[in-house]
Amino acid sequence: MRLGSQSMETESNVQPAPRQRVEYRTADGDRVFVTFAAEAEIPQTWTAKSGKEAFLVNGDSGSSAEDEKPVRTHWDMLMERRSIEELEKTLEDRLQYYRSHFAIS
Repeated sequence: MRLGSQSMETESNVQPAPRQRVEYRTADGDRVFVTFAAEAEIPQTWTAKSGKEAFLVNGDSGSSAEDEKPVRTHWDMLMERRSIEELEKTLEDRLQYYRSHFAIS
């Protein structure tokens, strides 16, 4: 008998947690089945063992892709406020400042 690596408790009268089996499909038509806990939030995509992205089949999506706002990066938000010319001028001003105050002679 090994102690520590195995439980001494039997599996009789043990109820496993509720689960759900979800199907995904790749663009090639490969089917991928994944088991999740019943209360788990199901992702819309899953990476198959082949490395390809698989999409949820007949899933109840909480929100559709059409309802989501497009992703705006920091660069996108900066470009809404400044032009390239303004950014180049600001960069040149800051470089002059650092060269004049922190230059090593």
